[in-house]
Amino acid sequence: MIGRALEAEILRLHHSEHWPIGTIAMQLRVHHSTVRRVLAQAGVPVMQTTVRASIAAPYFAFILETLTKYPTLRASRLYQMVRERGYPGAPDHFRAIVAQLRPRRAAEAYLRLRTLPGQEAQTDWAHFSTLTVGRAVRPLMAFVMVLSYSRQLFLRFYLGAAMNYFIRGHVEAFAAFNAVPRVLLYDNLKSAVLERAGDAIRFNPTLLELAAHYRYEPRPVAVARGNEKGRVERAIRFVRDAFFAARTFRDLDDLNAQADAWCRGAAADRLCPEDRSRTVWAVFAEEQPRLLALPENPFPTEERIEVSVNKTPYARFDWNDYSIPHTHVRRTLTVLATLDTVRILDGQVLLATHRRSFDRGAQIEVPAHVEALVSHKRSARANRAQDRLHHAAPSAQALFLRAAERGAHLGVLTRGLLALLASHGASALEAAIAAALAEDAAHLGAVRHFIDAQANARGQRPPIAVVLPNDPRLQDISARPQPLSDYEQLTTQPDHERTHDDHQSQP
Repeated sequence: MIGRALEAEILRLHHSEHWPIGTIAMQLRVHHSTVRRVLAQAGVPVMQTTVRASIAAPYFAFILETLTKYPTLRASRLYQMVRERGYPGAPDHFRAIVAQLRPRRAAEAYLRLRTLPGQEAQTDWAHFSTLTVGRAVRPLMAFVMVLSYSRQLFLRFYLGAAMNYFIRGHVEAFAAFNAVPRVLLYDNLKSAVLERAGDAIRFNPTLLELAAHYRYEPRPVAVARGNEKGRVERAIRFVRDAFFAARTFRDLDDLNAQADAWCRGAAADRLCPEDRSRTVWAVFAEEQPRLLALPENPFPTEERIEVSVNKTPYARFDWNDYSIPHTHVRRTLTVLATLDTVRILDGQVLLATHRRSFDRGAQIEVPAHVEALVSHKRSARANRAQDRLHHAAPSAQALFLRAAERGAHLGVLTRGLLALLASHGASALEAAIAAALAEDAAHLGAVRHFIDAQANARGQRPPIAVVLPNDPRLQDISARPQPLSDYEQLTTQPDHERTHDDHQSQP
């Protein structure tokens, strides 16, 4: 319907300005049929336009027959078929013709589903953008459960839609309702239905354990029958529009706190669709006693997985590494995780407890684990060195015992003995240690004294350690050895000849 002023303007332009119908419709931004109706109501004779026959008219019978036999045949394939039969038109116009002639399935009518108080609830996941935690970008998923009778809502956000979050959503929803519905309707998601062939359904075994614990019946809706869980679909749309739109929050905990307050406040104060005279909260107060009572203990919601630890003392879980004692590397351990903590066990023995991180590539460490590993590495290096000395010089063990009794620094003693072993050999070191022990001199200086004395007695000069500067130009240098025969001739010449040569050489 248009206003009186617009009708008067149409009549003025037609009678005074003699504008045609198409011009009036275009300039006033109304449909040409509206202009014709106004002129006809005013008694103005309107010229009837002649409808031109479509060039596809001769092919209508063939198109209808083909579409009746093959209702889903694509318009592009049908266009090729009529082109082979002489159709001269363009494909764009042909698609519009096919859209008009294609047989349509009769619209299906649905009964309004009504439930009894405490009988049923519907649940589903909904995706709400992503959340960045450190270097990780995780999906922000909403678990929604709605009681079919009162429309009381439960809303909780998680960083994913894994099975442990799905189970946790149920447990927290039942705790919020302080009761359990008798039937829960699910979509055919993998967390609920692993496999389905007609009426044969294979449920997720974890979901069956949950249902047995809370004594409710899990019931998946029929395939492609979203109307059977329309209450939760409308609830998700309500959450998007009335809660999440333009909402700000600091983190996931803050968002869930706001969701709890909204479910108990604005969402509960809305009018109940089944009884517009009462609020959802009032109807829920009537429904709540008819729900099933909660069991004594809630269903366990910890995520449990087996992890294989390599040579580094870290257990990887959910993209992050958590430290463990170094004594438990190269084993298969058990990780038990909640939203707040990560516990790592070896059988029944608790190895570590960490605060959970939703970052990516982070190392969460207990300082004691790192300190124990560093200490172990130091003692291991010392043990390997002492074992090497014991095999090379058996008296070294007694030397270490006496040195430890006198409070000597065993690390300095170990490094000194290893240097003597490398420069003089095992037999010389064993003899020097035995001599030092005989004199009750259990220290490095005594061993050095006796090993030098033994070398001097054999006519050997002490080895001189040559250490090149840390210069890359000197590390790989190679010098060609020169013959020493010229120097040997000096020892065979008489003393007076060497003196005469020396005077001749002076300037």
